[in-house]
Amino acid sequence: MNFERLLSEQKIEIVEKTEVELRLAWKDIEFAKKGLETDNYDRVMAVAYEAVLRAGNDLMNFLGYRAIGKEHHKNLFEFLKETGLNQNLVSYFDKIRQKRNNFLYRDIECISKEEAEIIIKKAEEFVQEIRTFVHKNRTDGNKDKAKKKKGEINGEKAKDE
Repeated sequence: MNFERLLSEQKIEIVEKTEVELRLAWKDIEFAKKGLETDNYDRVMAVAYEAVLRAGNDLMNFLGYRAIGKEHHKNLFEFLKETGLNQNLVSYFDKIRQKRNNFLYRDIECISKEEAEIIIKKAEEFVQEIRTFVHKNRTDGNKDKAKKKKGEINGEKAKDE
């Protein structure tokens, strides 16, 4: 993961690392599911997108970064593309970001019930992928710490000098 370009273009900044709290993202997804009953599918899309946005921001903060600037949502997705997450999901929600903007800022309604259901399903996949990413990152980080503690370097015992 290399975020130097995004840092130099002032699209992200370094912040203190925080723990990932996906509870609110899952809560948004549950709310979006209930929203399917209202026939307000564009609002369902917006809430499912908010779940993805929360999870993405949580991941950024976990890694020690934050999206900044006028286009901070767009910058978040540029960041997520650099993390190695599922590129199809990242690109999909970047497109949903644009649809959400059309709904919120231009009053353009464009989401069917079927598409809203797909968006919710993909939001669940996305949040789960972030959960898995964080777990793997923690596990790998703990292995590295244990190796350093044992004096191992690159999988080999450090040689006495």
